[in-house]
Amino acid sequence: RDSLPDLEPPPALDPNQARFRLFDSFTKFLKNAAQTQPLILVLDDLHWADRPSLLLLEFLARQISEIRLMIVGTYRDAEVSPEHPLFRTLAELSRNRSFHRQTLEGLASGEVGEFILVANGATAPKELIDAIYAHTEGNPFFIIEVIRLLAERGELGDGLIDRGTMSLAVPQGVLEVIGLRLSRLSVECNDLLTTAAVIGRQFDFNLLVTVTGGNTESGLVGLVEEALAARVLQELPESRDRYQFSHALTQQTLLERLSTSRRVRLHSRVGEALEALWGDQPGDHTAELAYHFTEAQPVVGTEKLVKYTMLAGERALETYAEEEALEHFQRGLIAKGVDLEGSITVTDSESAALIFGLGRAQAAALGRPGLEMAFASLSRAFDFYVESNDIAQAVNVADYPLPSIPSHRGPVELVARALRLVPPDSPEAGRLLSRYVVVLSTDQGDHHKATEAYESALAIAQSTGDVALEMRTLANSSHADFWQIRWQETVEKGLRAIQIAQQTADKLAELSARFWVGVALACMGESKQAQEHGPAMLSTAEDLRDLYWLATTLWFNEMASLSEGNWRAARYFSERGLSASPSDTRLLATRMELEFQVGNVIEGQRFEQQLIEALGRITPGPRYDYSSAALKIANVAQITGELGRLHLAKDFSTPVLSAVSAGPLVSRLARFSEGLVAVLKGDVEAAREQYGNLSSASRCYLTGISSDRILGLLAQTMVELDQAVVHFEDALELCRDAGYRPELAWSCYDYAGVLLDRNAPGDRAKALKLINDSIIIATDLGMSPLVGKLTSLKDKMDSEPAKVPAYPDGLTQREIEVLRLISGGKTDREIGEELFISVKTVGNHVSNILNKTSAANRTEAAVYAARQGITADPKTD
Repeated sequence: RDSLPDLEPPPALDPNQARFRLFDSFTKFLKNAAQTQPLILVLDDLHWADRPSLLLLEFLARQISEIRLMIVGTYRDAEVSPEHPLFRTLAELSRNRSFHRQTLEGLASGEVGEFILVANGATAPKELIDAIYAHTEGNPFFIIEVIRLLAERGELGDGLIDRGTMSLAVPQGVLEVIGLRLSRLSVECNDLLTTAAVIGRQFDFNLLVTVTGGNTESGLVGLVEEALAARVLQELPESRDRYQFSHALTQQTLLERLSTSRRVRLHSRVGEALEALWGDQPGDHTAELAYHFTEAQPVVGTEKLVKYTMLAGERALETYAEEEALEHFQRGLIAKGVDLEGSITVTDSESAALIFGLGRAQAAALGRPGLEMAFASLSRAFDFYVESNDIAQAVNVADYPLPSIPSHRGPVELVARALRLVPPDSPEAGRLLSRYVVVLSTDQGDHHKATEAYESALAIAQSTGDVALEMRTLANSSHADFWQIRWQETVEKGLRAIQIAQQTADKLAELSARFWVGVALACMGESKQAQEHGPAMLSTAEDLRDLYWLATTLWFNEMASLSEGNWRAARYFSERGLSASPSDTRLLATRMELEFQVGNVIEGQRFEQQLIEALGRITPGPRYDYSSAALKIANVAQITGELGRLHLAKDFSTPVLSAVSAGPLVSRLARFSEGLVAVLKGDVEAAREQYGNLSSASRCYLTGISSDRILGLLAQTMVELDQAVVHFEDALELCRDAGYRPELAWSCYDYAGVLLDRNAPGDRAKALKLINDSIIIATDLGMSPLVGKLTSLKDKMDSEPAKVPAYPDGLTQREIEVLRLISGGKTDREIGEELFISVKTVGNHVSNILNKTSAANRTEAAVYAARQGITADPKTD
């Protein structure tokens, strides 16, 4: 910033989004650096890395195919247990095709001799080589330490090893080797190194001077130089007066020599020295202070431990190290005797601040599985602030943007309690009401109250001139309207939010509003208008480097490309999205469907398995992840004809439909899934049930599937073929107008099947045209599974003679049943009750009967029935 004073400050982001911004910046830096020449990045001793650093490695690895970079990482496998953070990272890296694991064995016996020659210029006799090899198992680090020990003892001559050394008992382990090397240093040097080891693997000379106290600076310089000459220490490049132990095991050996009492007191001295150096602004040193006062707790108590763990936790949240923040806050609470699970009431402000920090760290570090724990922590902090009448802090806790927890009343009740603490028309009330819109609608499905909250928040924003609050409230309500299938309202409010966001230069608000407007337009079949928002969304998300929104906008652009059948573009957006968010169920579900659409079964199965694993990490409930995945898996079964995985669709739709608070859109997707399962199984009763549930869901496009195609298939399963025709005509109209080519091809294929089943005059010719139209699209797009189905259907038509209609004038069996009841004088309602169909469906059948029989009214239809021998009692026909 000193060099670039006009640099814009980064936007305020939540912890996950901010950490993504950091990771993405680091990755782009390496990508730019590698454009000049290829790079190799060597990461040594990965077993010492913390979880946040390993997350950065995972992020970088997911994008390595786009960078001229090779990463070489080394670690000691003996250090990596299943609980070690590196264990999880290795599992994640193994998914990457560029990943390769190479086990490094020890040097062979013959290579040990070469190693000795290169390292020390001495030729060793075979007996000594064999002895060294037997004790070190060829480990290069062990070997070099043994050679150094021999050289220091003067037992290694120029080019020749004294044969007397062959009787030397080579140390059994490297710790013994290091210990023997340290024993050759002066007592004063060992004392200095012991103090340095307590400070850490790396240490600052000035801190060492402060801790040792009694030694003169010149005396300490001499001792450090003694350790440097023995290669126990090494200077850090480009860092003045900073040193580190040559190997971590050297530091470990020194620490193991210390008694508990001396080690604790040394930690206390180091902590006090750090305080003296950094005063009231510890900054990046808060974690060091927290560590040393934690280790010194037996002699200094818990006061400083708690102080610095809280500061370290906040610092870790600021620098996107959420896992470290979680550890700091937990350590502070344990020191204060506060139960992490919540059985002990918070009794002081310090504990409340730690609990609030814990909740934020849980939400950021644990993801969806930790949301309920995070909310429990926030609730405990909120309760304390309410009881202590700290209203400002209580409002901050209630307004914290915790992601939605479906079917959980907690967030709703928390915001409601906070609202009772503030004046009704205050700015604080406006913030809380705006938050209330989201939690009421998405967590509880209470759209009526969400609307009231929206109107109140909007009124406060407008009366106080708070444009940011007005924009936020419009965006939140647009979001809520989408899930209530109020898409026109979504578009109207979203466009207003976009306009306000542009006036206030609020890019994040504009991005949010564009997304909800875009998906609502796509669902309504307004594809061209929807796609206009795609590039703008992606550009803004890239500028903000916001993890959630980058994945979301890439998914939107992927869906837009899929809808057109542009598989190449869809894969591009999918790869980028999964690189940013590899467990995003939206991206995994759409990519799975894409691969099955074009016949890439192995790839489709791979993404299906990743989708199932990702869903397994999310608490089952009435959420989009589950309902969308259920529909996608059912659709894949139709594409492939493989019904063995249909139980998964049922497994994912059941938690949605069994929840009381499931919203309209989430429920609709789950019911479409169950309807498609009923079609594929030929279950007439289940098809009838879902058709009744979905009768109002026509003319929309959800997650790449036309609602009318599913309704048409349900009607076909119910043998309501004329009604199926009505739905397929609507499906064709929507897909043609919107340019949804893959879905148009499937609609043509399924429609042809209905016409061949009905077999009315002209149906066969129309079915053939639909098949040919579908073949053209499917062949052009490379939809090999559909091409195979179409070819089989056409071959079957060519090999079978046209069927003669079973009833006169092309009447279907269902129309004959309705005509009999018309002849018996039944009303539409009575006919519907007898045949278990809706009055609307009866009306459609009556209209078809009048058209086919050229009857002007029901009376003439009854006369026609008598003339054809169709009576009210089928037994007398």
